[in-house]
Amino acid sequence: MTFFQKNEQLDKLGNDILEATWQEFPELARNQIALSWIVYDPPVLVNTGGALSAEEFWKHQVRGFSYRGVERIYPAGIASLFYLVAIEEWLENNMTPDSGELHRAIKEMIVNSSNDALSLVVDILSGTTSGPELPAGPFETWKFQRNIVNRYFQSLGWQELESINTNQKVWGDGPYGRERAFIGELRENRNMLTTNATAKLLHSIIGGVAVSAVRSQHMMAMMKRTLESDELSREGKNQLRGFLGANFPKETKLWSKAGWDTQVHHDAAYIELPSASPYLLVVFTEGKTHSTNQEILPFVSRQVVTAMGKLG
Repeated sequence: MTFFQKNEQLDKLGNDILEATWQEFPELARNQIALSWIVYDPPVLVNTGGALSAEEFWKHQVRGFSYRGVERIYPAGIASLFYLVAIEEWLENNMTPDSGELHRAIKEMIVNSSNDALSLVVDILSGTTSGPELPAGPFETWKFQRNIVNRYFQSLGWQELESINTNQKVWGDGPYGRERAFIGELRENRNMLTTNATAKLLHSIIGGVAVSAVRSQHMMAMMKRTLESDELSREGKNQLRGFLGANFPKETKLWSKAGWDTQVHHDAAYIELPSASPYLLVVFTEGKTHSTNQEILPFVSRQVVTAMGKLG
């Protein structure tokens, strides 16, 4: 059972969105997109500053729609959301020393999608470092330590997290040494997420129940995007242009984390429109051709905005 409730109206609208997307982008195969969409009907229980306890929050089941929401997909930088929650948990429970350098890395990992910053966060979470290949015994210890983030998420007991893998760094050119050995000959041990797992994690953050209310607000502050024209036109690692937030009016409030590489183009966002209920949207697309297509995610986002106007 997922954390959201299936709904006939959302099912129809969600399927219409997908059909419109395939009509607009016929080269996008039906197994190259996954989507999870959560609607927050009044009274809205998220983005309240942690007004509800975790126990109360999880009693409220929201309505949602998903397509291939349980399919394991390489997440690229979306993995940063999971490392963000994990490092906030470590800090909350004094499992790692606090420092200005760590906070700088956390911020860069989320705000600017820095792989180098993510690398430091993974090292601190696991007590491991990259480097040359290791002898068998030390390597087994190293692998056990690196899997600590997986063990943390499995300890939450969420059904949506049962199939995920979060034990790898995110690379530009690729892993070397012990990292290459760890990812596996066929890269079978690479990070893998689902849109449902990502949606539930983001749902917990905006609900104020990820680690703590204060920690959740801190995480949301880093995910907040400014929808100004200069931000949209900024070169480099821009997490608006080509993603779900590309076409919103500046009055819209947006919190998001994108992920992309040569094979995937993803985004996960919580959106508050000026004239509709808030919603959460996670869209993953796969395929070398689509990874550079900056029109697919904005198109899906526009379709969802239109659908939000039809909701009763």
